[in-house]
Amino acid sequence: MSVEATGRILRTARGRNLVLERSLAQSVEESWDRITDPELTAEWFGDWDGDGRQGSTVRVRMAFESGEPEIKVGIRLCDAPHRLVLQTSGEDGGWLLELRVLADGEDSVIHFVHHLDDDADVGDIGPGWEYYLDLLVAACEGTEEPMFDHYFPALREEYLARESRAVEI
Repeated sequence: MSVEATGRILRTARGRNLVLERSLAQSVEESWDRITDPELTAEWFGDWDGDGRQGSTVRVRMAFESGEPEIKVGIRLCDAPHRLVLQTSGEDGGWLLELRVLADGEDSVIHFVHHLDDDADVGDIGPGWEYYLDLLVAACEGTEEPMFDHYFPALREEYLARESRAVEI
């Protein structure tokens, strides 16, 4: 199986953003549940426990990583069912992530942004998010889960090339 890089790298006044989108054949509300309900996030990212309200922190067990590491995820903004801003912290530091759920007729689109730190390696990060978002699509559609080996290191060089061509916004 061959996968293609879909992400864009955008330069902003604050740094770089990795932006990816996925279309989901379900309503905005169903897509929101898919990214916020711990039973449903377990199918494509990992289950979580804690107080899932804005301003709180939850613990996520990353089910598709070796050793299923646990990370802390702070919920910076929760504007259901359209926008979620998260701050992760774990062994590798922290990431600022933003998800928007947009209507597309009766379906929806997940607009995902990873606000990259100065030292973030987009050659590692981009393929990982491609994989996770394709896991999300597979969970929604009930199709076979993708294999990480198809994403990394296969997409690494493409993401590094995209970074060198990043667009200023």
